[in-house]
Amino acid sequence: MGRVEAPGRVDGRTARAERTRAAIVEAHLALISEGDLRPTGERIAERAGVSLRTLWTNFKDMETLFEASGEELLRQQDAAYRPISPVLPLAKRVDAYCRQRARLLQLIAPSARAAQMREPVSAQLHRNRLKHIARVRDEVEQLFAAELEQAGPGREQLVNALVAASMWPAWSMLRDGLGLGVDAARAVMARTVAALLADPAAR
Repeated sequence: MGRVEAPGRVDGRTARAERTRAAIVEAHLALISEGDLRPTGERIAERAGVSLRTLWTNFKDMETLFEASGEELLRQQDAAYRPISPVLPLAKRVDAYCRQRARLLQLIAPSARAAQMREPVSAQLHRNRLKHIARVRDEVEQLFAAELEQAGPGREQLVNALVAASMWPAWSMLRDGLGLGVDAARAVMARTVAALLADPAAR
């Protein structure tokens, strides 16, 4: 018969493994936030205080690390998210929504810039982006349900326009392309969202 591991020993080993994985993910995101948009396994391992072998024992490749880092980013966004009441007047909903989107987009900005560089060759980074899109779509459909209901056959097009105006590519254009500050970029987003929801042609 094989030796049976004591539960405490197994739990301790699992906890250590989880701490190691968390340290690697934290190191990966920290390097990106500091401007190292394509950190190597060696740099990530060094920052996490583990060996390169330990890194690849915990993550079989960069794709699995991208997955774990993506989940951590979603967790951070969840922690920063504050629900907005759908019964507020439209102008207040638009303002609160855009303030929150600006805050969350600034939170993920370094990782979003890094992902832009690698996504064409990374299926996992593409999947990560689809998760962000799905979350924003859900929020738009709940927060602006009344206005979307009035859009009739144009509902899906209006949802797509609102989501596109609220995502990283649009924010990157405002911040990096046009060189706007956070407040100015948020004001443009709010103007766009308000115009879309008020446009009779979308109904």
